[in-house]
Amino acid sequence: MKNISFTEFRKKASSILNDVENGEIVVVLRHGKPIAEIIPASSEISVPSWKKPGLKLSVKGAKLSAAILEERECESVL
Repeated sequence: MKNISFTEFRKKASSILNDVENGEIVVVLRHGKPIAEIIPASSEISVPSWKKPGLKLSVKGAKLSAAILEERECESVL
């Protein structure tokens, strides 16, 4: 892992990104405090979670909609 100042990053961005491409992790500092961590991109293509199929939930027993309709019928009779 290599720490560099923001000014140095601006001056040498191309060579620093070459280092990152070769597997180096770079931490950019501003006034001595880390503001960014540059890591190599992963080689595998990941699918965003919102594009993955969702979980299907199932519950044994009466369906909620049927229970609500039945309750409404009971209330309307009273």
